[in-house]
Amino acid sequence: MSRWERLQSVLVAAAAGGGLAVGVAWPVGAVLEHLVLPALLLMLVCVFARLDAAQVGAVRRAGAVVTTSLVLNFVWTPLLAWALGSGLLGDAPDLRIGLLLLLVTPCTDWYLVFTSLARGHLGLAAALLPVNLVLQLVLLPVYVVLLGGPAAMVDAGTLVEAVLVVLVVPLALGLGLRWGTGRWRGPAWRDRVLDGPAGALVLPLLCVAVFAMFAWQVRTVVEHGSALLALLIPLLVFFVVTPLLAVGTGRALRLPADQRVTLTMTTTARNSPIALAVAVAAFPDRPLIAVALVVGPLLELPVLALLSQVVRVREPAGSTG
Repeated sequence: MSRWERLQSVLVAAAAGGGLAVGVAWPVGAVLEHLVLPALLLMLVCVFARLDAAQVGAVRRAGAVVTTSLVLNFVWTPLLAWALGSGLLGDAPDLRIGLLLLLVTPCTDWYLVFTSLARGHLGLAAALLPVNLVLQLVLLPVYVVLLGGPAAMVDAGTLVEAVLVVLVVPLALGLGLRWGTGRWRGPAWRDRVLDGPAGALVLPLLCVAVFAMFAWQVRTVVEHGSALLALLIPLLVFFVVTPLLAVGTGRALRLPADQRVTLTMTTTARNSPIALAVAVAAFPDRPLIAVALVVGPLLELPVLALLSQVVRVREPAGSTG
């Protein structure tokens, strides 16, 4: 894990604060508005360019942990997100939608870092990425329409179109870039020249998008600052209940220690960049939804860092890949 990755929460918070300061000092929102979505799309291309679909084969060799992770991520978590939003954010529909978008999208990026730090089964963790990605692409519009209720207030066709634009197109570009460079110069050259730079660009592009969004939506943040703090309670509940459930389920199933770590990380980490891109595209007239999604990683990343030490495999796991 690089020094910049360790500081990700700090850097995202600094980008948000810098955007607010610039937005207050200068009327640049109308210009920076047009920077948010392109930065997020380019970031997603970089994320998807690092996905290796060949790793899916490892999924077949660990049926119990895979099935459990799918149930926790795509059945339990959406229901928990709906319950937390309805129970704790009942009078804040935009915050409810932001919470839902965040919690129903399992991470497809940085949770690998924390799985590695905790000595989890890294090969299995990597194999789950394309599975989680495809399922969230398919199910995200369903979750928003079914669980968002009247608060969603978005046409299903509009939502599907947004998902296609901000997820499927970057996915196709990223995988096409990966396939093309591998065919052109070979996998070793591709992994050295593509994976490293693509990974290094993800955090700067996310910070650019967050900076531009907060400068653009400075009035929204000022007017709803206290409301955004209300997100902390449901997020804390999620980040306490979900790891405990994952660890307990892994023990009940008698999973190997490194697979329990992988299960815990994949069910706890969320995909806030993808959720943010969908929010910007699908709800352009409701900026509080997108602004709310920035709160997620500010809390999530410190939680994952702490969790990686709590669930860490104390003996070297020979089966990690």
